[in-house]
Amino acid sequence: MARSVLLPRLVQAALVALVVGVLTFILVRSLPGDMAYRIAAGRYGYDMVDTAAADAVRRELGLEQPAITALAGWLWDILRLDFGKSLISGEPVIDEIVHQLGATMELSLAAVLLSLLIGPPLGVLAGLRPGGWLDRALLVASSGLRALPAFVLGLLLVLVLARELGLFPVAGHGGARNLFLPALTLALGLAAVSARVARDAMLAVAQSPYYAFGRTKGLSEREVFARHGLRNVAVPVVTYLGVQFVYLIEGVVVVESLFAWPGIGHALVHAIFARDVPMIQGTALVMGLMFVVLNTGVDLACRWLDPRGARLTEG
Repeated sequence: MARSVLLPRLVQAALVALVVGVLTFILVRSLPGDMAYRIAAGRYGYDMVDTAAADAVRRELGLEQPAITALAGWLWDILRLDFGKSLISGEPVIDEIVHQLGATMELSLAAVLLSLLIGPPLGVLAGLRPGGWLDRALLVASSGLRALPAFVLGLLLVLVLARELGLFPVAGHGGARNLFLPALTLALGLAAVSARVARDAMLAVAQSPYYAFGRTKGLSEREVFARHGLRNVAVPVVTYLGVQFVYLIEGVVVVESLFAWPGIGHALVHAIFARDVPMIQGTALVMGLMFVVLNTGVDLACRWLDPRGARLTEG
């Protein structure tokens, strides 16, 4: 079972690495302005940069070589698992990414857990009572949250919870209080979708013959849901979670920058401004591979949760 999931994902990971590497290289080279000057400014500061400093950086980094040669060199380095060194700090890109990836994974995990605590429970309650006040309120709330960009939602939370009520710090990295606002910003967007998916799944399960049969056996509503509903509702929720990871990875870039969270998305934004090509390529590549890894986990979880898949495996 695992092999049928992992082999296609390995091929997908290789294609992602190739496409991300080529696209980031082309897009960075297409940006307006003098790349050597921007790199020199990132190293020494804009007040200390002149034409001589930019020319020195251009010669040092070989920026005058043909683009196809530079791209081929980068792809060859990736095959050897060598991400190169940052053009600004001079540190190995892989070391900086490993440090920043931990902060991103901390934020992402907190956001996913919060979204699962908020969205699916509300969706299940709404699906058990379709057309009720909770169902209607959930529809309005989820539609509004899905329409709001992550940065707008984050700013609203900052204004209310940080500025007006003073419950949480506005930005920074530290304890759980620093983590809560950026995690909640991402979680509300994820929960808006998972709540509707759980609601529709619960409604379909509650109207199914096997769910009605559980009631005729004399089981309580809690027992019927635990035996016949929970696992069947969990499958579409977990499946759609894979689609939501696109929102999560995109949102990480915006939310980390908004809340000064020192993760890989924040590093990508700074690398783009500084034209730090190895850092841009490395962070973009890791974020693309994160999507593949997360979707692989979702596929394996769905295989385990699906009762039909479980019976086939046991047979």
